[in-house]
Amino acid sequence: MFPVLNTGRLRLREIHAGDAEALFRLLSNDEVTRFYGQDSLLDIQEAKDIVAAFARGYRENRSIRWGIERSDTQVLIGTIGFHAYSPKYRRAEIGYEIDPAHWRMGFASEALREIVAYGFNNLGLTRIGAVVFLENQPSSDLLVKHGFIQEGILRSYIYQNGIPHDTYVYSLLNS
Repeated sequence: MFPVLNTGRLRLREIHAGDAEALFRLLSNDEVTRFYGQDSLLDIQEAKDIVAAFARGYRENRSIRWGIERSDTQVLIGTIGFHAYSPKYRRAEIGYEIDPAHWRMGFASEALREIVAYGFNNLGLTRIGAVVFLENQPSSDLLVKHGFIQEGILRSYIYQNGIPHDTYVYSLLNS
């Protein structure tokens, strides 16, 4: 059963087919995808495919992605979760995005704190990694605020709109 997590202002829950439209609005926004490592979506079918991929990743124990829903409005404002999940090596990478209308309100921080705790306490992770475009200072700041350590730079690591980008690699250890 997919784990539902609640924080003070958020409900982190399974992403389902009914979220495709909200996911499309989010991931078709160039402001959101600018540092996402994926081109902006062009049609609703791409969002439906992403919903299916999230479900498949969870079923196959390769990833887990929560929808970030405001508790007061039940509106989906983003997603967060683990990919590159390796139970054998007790590690995963974290990724997230938030609708720009909800930036700088502490929602990403609240969701990140809950997911990190879940990863260490429920999935038994030893290491949570993150890969961030060099230019994405807000994301770097968020990770550092939560104890992640910058380990180095991965050169030409992610392609965005056909262009290779360098990224920072961060990690947080369960110690």
